[in-house]
Amino acid sequence: MAITTSAKKAHRASLRKRAQNDTRRSALRGALKAVRTAGKGDKTALAAAYKAIDKALKRGLIKKNTAARRKAKVSKLLKA
Repeated sequence: MAITTSAKKAHRASLRKRAQNDTRRSALRGALKAVRTAGKGDKTALAAAYKAIDKALKRGLIKKNTAARRKAKVSKLLKA
């Protein structure tokens, strides 16, 4: 466990960040799962997946090429 005051504060901050990252990661997984169960040409599922991927990228959960790859895969799955 942390000893110094600054280390304790950093630990608390890391726990808050972890909770937010877990929420975002869960939203990303949920959006991708919704795409897999959606029908062909479902624009709302595509938009939700793109939004989740972009937010995960913006917050540093996934890297740029990972986001691009997932967007391409999502688009391919829902292609009408």
